[in-house]
Amino acid sequence: MKKNPLISLGDAGQSPWLDYIHRGMISSGELARRIAEDGIRGVTSNPTIFEKAVSSGRDYDEQIGALARAGIPPLEAYKRIVTDDIRAAADVLRPVYDATAGDDGYVSLEVDPDLAHDTEGTVSRARELYDAVGRPNVMIKIPGTREGLPAVEATIASGVPVNVTLIFSVKRYGEVAEAYLRGLERLLSRGGDPRAVASVASFFVSRVDTAVDALLLSAVERWPGSPKAQTALSLLGKVAVANARVAYAEFLRIFSRERWRHLEDLGARKQRPLWASTGTKDPKYRDVKYVEELIGRDTVNTMPPQTMDAFRDHGVVADAMKGGADAARAVLDDYALMETGIEEVCERLEAEGVKSFLDSYRKLLSAVEGRLRGAGAGK
Repeated sequence: MKKNPLISLGDAGQSPWLDYIHRGMISSGELARRIAEDGIRGVTSNPTIFEKAVSSGRDYDEQIGALARAGIPPLEAYKRIVTDDIRAAADVLRPVYDATAGDDGYVSLEVDPDLAHDTEGTVSRARELYDAVGRPNVMIKIPGTREGLPAVEATIASGVPVNVTLIFSVKRYGEVAEAYLRGLERLLSRGGDPRAVASVASFFVSRVDTAVDALLLSAVERWPGSPKAQTALSLLGKVAVANARVAYAEFLRIFSRERWRHLEDLGARKQRPLWASTGTKDPKYRDVKYVEELIGRDTVNTMPPQTMDAFRDHGVVADAMKGGADAARAVLDDYALMETGIEEVCERLEAEGVKSFLDSYRKLLSAVEGRLRGAGAGK
């Protein structure tokens, strides 16, 4: 019988995480089944996922009814709903956390997206969320914005695990890793235990190809038949993976320096790159492209259910990172010949990502408010 490729990912040093959560999959045992059968080692969530879960289905009817009868306002109701789901998922994942000595087994919970540019507000909310869930295997998601970097450092220094999200550029990835190291150093200076703190750096992938491919096709239209157009055509579907592979090379560099080795000797964990946005959006590309092409040791890949199902069915596991940094840099060097640089694209994607999560957060609060009103009217 063919071995489940998702299990093989774990054997290759990459942890498969599920980028999806709703109450029904926890209460029905689906999450536990995926952990047992697919080797799932973690779960990520975001406001978009929660908005869809709360807006549809009956899983939240009982709790929403109780909250409505108690007169709980929408924002507090949202906090209770989300906290309960994250706590329940953390409990299901706790055996993974224990078996891996805290390397895996985490569920991620987002800081309110309206705090993306508020450092102090993010630090305060991160601690509040971590304490509210009350489980060691919850990671608080903090966006890797400029204002988010000092919040990451302070939150790590306080002993709270962090998933740094919405990272698109190699430059910003390096800044995130440095913020993590500074946080560990501050934690140690206070007598804290670095073994109790884990972190991942969520580097977004497919959205980069979506944005870059559109710019490349525009270049082909503007300069048909030219060498520039030929370069643009040769880069289609390659820039996102190259960008991630260069980030991985930076990870290897940062976490091999003397500064890191000193922290590691004291029990600190590497901040692993987590490949996010790994569902293939362009049907021209293989549906497991952003899994197969980013397999490497000390990484995480968080997949939406459909991508996970596809990889289970026909994914191929092989080390995609070994020796690939030079070729990846060459792809980015070629892209630098285009009119729009990769850093400019990544900066725009970060802003769009913050706005998208904020829009979903507001829709989520509106959905909770509507359901509370409906439940209240039925009293």
